[in-house]
Amino acid sequence: MEKILVVDDDPHIRDVVCFALRRAGYQPLTAGDGLAALDVAARERPALVILDILMPELDGTEVCKRLRKGSDVPVIFLTSKDEEIDRIVGLELGADDYVVKPFSPRELVARVKTVLRRKGPMLSEQKLVRGRLVVDLEAIAASWDGTQVTLTATEFALLKTIAAQPRRVFTRENLMTASYAGARFVSDRTIDSHVRHIRAKFQSAGGDPIETVHGVGYRLATT
Repeated sequence: MEKILVVDDDPHIRDVVCFALRRAGYQPLTAGDGLAALDVAARERPALVILDILMPELDGTEVCKRLRKGSDVPVIFLTSKDEEIDRIVGLELGADDYVVKPFSPRELVARVKTVLRRKGPMLSEQKLVRGRLVVDLEAIAASWDGTQVTLTATEFALLKTIAAQPRRVFTRENLMTASYAGARFVSDRTIDSHVRHIRAKFQSAGGDPIETVHGVGYRLATT
């Protein structure tokens, strides 16, 4: 069973989420604060983290920052905030999805399945080689000129979509459909945030695989 780490300072929420995860066939792990979450994540290596934002010790955004320094484990933020700017900040930090309280446990489990499906092993064993960019579909990994670039599950799905059709210009709606299974609605700004995050990571490795086509969307840059 895949391990899912549930991080929330409210024991009732932890119990509800864990019950739903067990029914869906997952093995839930729990932490009641940010520091405990980092400890459990390092020790147990969960397949996904469900992370509350407002917590004692370390808040969820800081936990996500620290996880992202050495891991691409998928993260779903769980929060009572519903302002768009809060969602964008969470996604900029590398979260893969965002669930607002109060929430349906069944919906949360569906989101978990969707994110893990994007992250999980693929049938194809190909590598998409686009100049200095390599997208390894089997290893779920990407590199630039031999330098590994750590991406979240959603970021990898976006990059894979763009790299698979290098001449195509993708609208934000195209990328939304390809990267968010289950007809999940996200805003244009969310797609822009993911693309900006991907580009920043590759720029740190000395390159930039995505080109903006103003007024339309994005396409693979000449690499």
